[in-house]
Amino acid sequence: MLFPKQFHFLFIAFFLVLNLFAQDKGKVMPFKKIIIAIEKQHQVSFNYTGDLIEGLQIYPPKKSLSLDQKLQYLSKKTHLSFENIGNQFINIYKKEHQSSIICGYVFSSTDRKPLENANISLGKVQFSTDSNGYFEFEQKGTTAFLISHVGFTTRKIVANNSDGDNCLQILLEPEITALEEIKANAVLASGISKNTDGSFEIKPKKFGILPGLIEPDALQTMQQIPGVNSLDESVASINVRGGTHDQNLFLWNGIRMFQTGHFFGLISVFNPNLAHTISIYKNGSSAFYGESVSSVVAISSTLETPEKNSFSAGINMINADLYAKYNLSKKSYIEISARKSITDYIETPTYREYFDKVFQNTTITDFSQNQNIDYKSDKKFGFYDATLKYAQKIGNKDQLILDLITIKDNLEVFQSATVYNMNKSENNVLRQQNYGGNLSWKRNWNNFNTTKINIYNSSYELLGNQKTTNANQIVIQENTVTNNGINIENNHTINSKFSCNDGYQYNEIGITNLERVTNPDFYRRVKDVLRTHALILEGKYNDTLSRIYIKAGMRVNYTEKFKKYNLEPRLQASYGISKSMNLELLGELKSQNSQQIIDLQKDYFGIEKRRWIVSNNTTIPILKSRQLSLNLFYKQQDWLLGMENFYKKVSGITTSSQGFQNQLEFVKTTGDYEIIGTELLIQKRMNHFLTWLSYTYNNNNYHFTNYEFHSFPNNFELTHTISWAAIYEKNNFKIALGTKWSSGRPKTSPDFSQIDLSDPVLVYNKPNNTNLHIFSQVNISSTYKWETANGIQYKLGISILNILNRKNEISEYYRISSLTTSIEEVETFALQRTPNVSFRVSL
Repeated sequence: MLFPKQFHFLFIAFFLVLNLFAQDKGKVMPFKKIIIAIEKQHQVSFNYTGDLIEGLQIYPPKKSLSLDQKLQYLSKKTHLSFENIGNQFINIYKKEHQSSIICGYVFSSTDRKPLENANISLGKVQFSTDSNGYFEFEQKGTTAFLISHVGFTTRKIVANNSDGDNCLQILLEPEITALEEIKANAVLASGISKNTDGSFEIKPKKFGILPGLIEPDALQTMQQIPGVNSLDESVASINVRGGTHDQNLFLWNGIRMFQTGHFFGLISVFNPNLAHTISIYKNGSSAFYGESVSSVVAISSTLETPEKNSFSAGINMINADLYAKYNLSKKSYIEISARKSITDYIETPTYREYFDKVFQNTTITDFSQNQNIDYKSDKKFGFYDATLKYAQKIGNKDQLILDLITIKDNLEVFQSATVYNMNKSENNVLRQQNYGGNLSWKRNWNNFNTTKINIYNSSYELLGNQKTTNANQIVIQENTVTNNGINIENNHTINSKFSCNDGYQYNEIGITNLERVTNPDFYRRVKDVLRTHALILEGKYNDTLSRIYIKAGMRVNYTEKFKKYNLEPRLQASYGISKSMNLELLGELKSQNSQQIIDLQKDYFGIEKRRWIVSNNTTIPILKSRQLSLNLFYKQQDWLLGMENFYKKVSGITTSSQGFQNQLEFVKTTGDYEIIGTELLIQKRMNHFLTWLSYTYNNNNYHFTNYEFHSFPNNFELTHTISWAAIYEKNNFKIALGTKWSSGRPKTSPDFSQIDLSDPVLVYNKPNNTNLHIFSQVNISSTYKWETANGIQYKLGISILNILNRKNEISEYYRISSLTTSIEEVETFALQRTPNVSFRVSL
């Protein structure tokens, strides 16, 4: 990528000339009082008729100005003419063509202070008020214009000929949002808030600290929200209210991401030092979000307000990264980020713990466990991600934004052993990558109508290549996804309380699955393509005085291949019972045409077993979900309490998408899961100290009507989950200690009464008839930031996961040992004690 050899800063000199028409700072005064003061100071006398200056008020001119300078100032601000006769008498009369000019001052109604940069919309012509709130324009007959300002209610003014005599004085009412009083600006940590539409919003640049986190990792942070879990500690296996990871929609600047984790799920692919806003919807998402039956995670790195040039670089015990933003002009900027693992050069304690966690019970570790002599292993692992953003404003109404992202993980493992004088070796390559691009055009037609068009593409590939010498065999597995489309969204502001959006979306997704084996030869390649169209209509009503918020939408999907229509209503409603208490109702119907399945647990060496597929409307139905939640939110002084009660049902799931490792592993059938739950959050802030406690209960069950057991617990059910954190933030020092406790996930035990141990064949009890042991983990993290005299900032962070080094079991299954032909229990454990240290420099 090419950059200028050096930065060129353009210094624009603002000449603060003593304007002949400048005035003393102060309040607006009656015109008559101003000319009386001038008469006394300059010993002159004004001649005028009373109706000429009646009700006229302006800012007074500076006392230090000469008499002529003051008269010029008064003439400009009032559009009156002043005739000076011998510096003794001054006649005042109307200017010719006075009616052709409309002037005015815009003030805040609360403190009567002038509003600078208030926007005046006169048809297609737009301009702003000056530092005194003053504006003027030429009148042509009856003129209607709009006045708007951030934080104030827009007013429509109709001016006629009589208004040309005096400048208008217009008061704007503040746009008071009563619901903001009960909106928590810090939920769980600084930089995390809950919006009136039910979503959680994370601002990484304002992020404080959470236990075990020293960087604002989007997918790690969201796991602190009640109802969001990862049963295997992976950001590639996030479960929201009982759903699987692939049922969540992950968007990065409008691009759907099919890969979300580095290091096979232990690190988020989204650079934590880049994202500017992260929105998380557990329920009640906008009708503009499709292709998910669970949550929506929308990450936007577009700046909300202009920022100066910046650069930062950091390193921790897994990767190094850099971030840079450079303003090319007043209307354009470029932003880049890049991150790469350091595991190519050094194996840190953090890397070793991650590696041991990821490769448990895979074909790679099975190879070493089955050999006990002359074993050799050479492994190479690395990852990187990079992003590019270019933003350009065109005129005052248009903006173009280009976003690009690339992600890649690569693993190479060579293993060899000599057994009974025979050499056995394997060469394994596993590659996972995701590319994406989005071109966005936004136009503000006026203050009330905008249009946004996105054209996007996302490409994903998972490739496994295994070579064995003793069997002279090559096994290649490949899963590729190509997703592209166009989104059109129109926003219309009807008035200060009501707005509506409408739009159209076209999406095409093509998925290819390939398997190729030599000795014996086998080849299979399956490609499926689905094209969908969606029409969206959404309306929002927000009455801040009565504390009523309603957002309702309808999404109509049409799938070309199946010639099927699907209606998806969405609802977000809240009512402020009082200034401290808010009642919220969220509901949605959603659908999804693609999902991840597991053909065999040993696919891709058992490390990454899931592959993307598209629905065929028969054996793989379109996923459909319905969800409803009733929430109560209370904030009083430094207390914050939240309670969410929800019901969720997802139909069309397949057994192969749920990761069964029991009698259902090879059963192909469809069904649904149904979950009822409650999520509680209690938070208290005391000066620099913040503590919170959350509890989640859910009852989550499968329903497979065509299977022997029609109903049994969901694989992802955690009946009880409790999290607690204590956070201290003062100045630039932050520290957080927290713990997470949950009941064990379901597992299926063998029925030994039905098994002949001399020639064992696995026979199971009812699916998920028992549970693993309780999961418990204590984490700590701390950061310190300081700044030098030349403005360079430094940040040091330290974290320890599982500081008590508890051995937490996260999965358990049974298999017949290939060596002893006996039944063996296979356990997978969470991370052991894992330290991490980070250091960052920002300019």
